[in-house]
Amino acid sequence: MSTKSRYLSVIAAMVLSSLTATVAAAEVSAVFDSKTCKADYPKASLMNEEQGTTSMSFLVGPDGAVVDSKLEKTSGFKNLDKAAIKSISACKFKPGTKDGAPAQTWTKVDYAWKLD
Repeated sequence: MSTKSRYLSVIAAMVLSSLTATVAAAEVSAVFDSKTCKADYPKASLMNEEQGTTSMSFLVGPDGAVVDSKLEKTSGFKNLDKAAIKSISACKFKPGTKDGAPAQTWTKVDYAWKLD
């Protein structure tokens, strides 16, 4: 490979990485207020002293309402996972944006269940 070809390859890689960074920066995920949006501990889970972290993804519309949800990683307890998805799905999110305008975006939420 000639020096000129290597130079062009490096330039092309730099341009592609710049474009990727620009595209990634153009989309901002939705967020929710964890202080005002809480899930109630299921009674059976309290009695069984279940704890863990439920990892979920939510598709949030431009109005801040949840359109869809997915369980990404279980807490290890079905009751905790169901309660987290149900409660967080009912919360109002600050909508995500694409190119500065409110848009439908996916966002990840980890909900930690801890007994005091």
